[in-house]
Amino acid sequence: MLNRHFTDQAVKWIFRLSALLSVVILLGIFLMLLWNGAKAFDDISITNFLGSSDWNPAAYGKPSYGIGNMLISTGLVTLGAMLFAVPLGVGTAAYLSELASPRLRNILKPIIELLAAIPSVAIGFLGIVFVGPVLASVFNLSNGLNALNGSILLAVMSLPTIVTIAEDAIRTVPNSFKEASYALGAGKWTTLMRVTLPASFSGVIAAVILGMGRALGETMTVLMATGNATGTPQGFFDPVRTITATIAIELGEVPFGTAHYFALFALGAVLFLISLIVNLLAEYIAARYRYKI
Repeated sequence: MLNRHFTDQAVKWIFRLSALLSVVILLGIFLMLLWNGAKAFDDISITNFLGSSDWNPAAYGKPSYGIGNMLISTGLVTLGAMLFAVPLGVGTAAYLSELASPRLRNILKPIIELLAAIPSVAIGFLGIVFVGPVLASVFNLSNGLNALNGSILLAVMSLPTIVTIAEDAIRTVPNSFKEASYALGAGKWTTLMRVTLPASFSGVIAAVILGMGRALGETMTVLMATGNATGTPQGFFDPVRTITATIAIELGEVPFGTAHYFALFALGAVLFLISLIVNLLAEYIAARYRYKI
């Protein structure tokens, strides 16, 4: 019994230290981005950085560091990815959890989860050689390297996260909820839409937000498949350059310690803050919904 007590205490401390270490690492990354990013504003106006849309650090005489177009491009590609991924992901999760036979579920779920193992560079290559030409042919475009291409690829990359977490959330809904619905004469479809999905709403929201985080933070796929144009996109058929693609393209060649170098860290801090705000907002919405339930 004494050994078991010490074992239990040791496991508790391991989990506690693991959780603390995760927080410390996350905080360290944010402080590193903030510390280096703040140095950019010794030479760059923070008003122009946040309010301008002209990013041209290599301009002779007067370089510009406005991130407006990159914010629009990042938001556009992420929004497009969620428009594809959320209905498909939540629908697939609901089907696997409530409608598919156990045998079919055991076949489909590992296949969907295997999508997460595909390297992003391979998906980006697929966007160049297949998705892009298809989009160009269907919509009569000069090329298919645009925001829509990136959105489709990011939706595919977000699906394993959304499907897996949403399916787990739907499966945790108590059977008593469903049995009560069936007892009142509701069918499977009505029970799924009116009972099961609302009861698992907080878990589904968590799945969607984690999928959105996957799309926000992706680099290679959007770098390869979206055209990397720094202009203001007018729609999904325009080429775009996201924040992550800009950091990946420029950080390897920028001189150390310059305003351009520190501006890229400021870009990383902005992306970190966007992800943090999205996650906090999702947690707030989910908590309010749980309270109402």
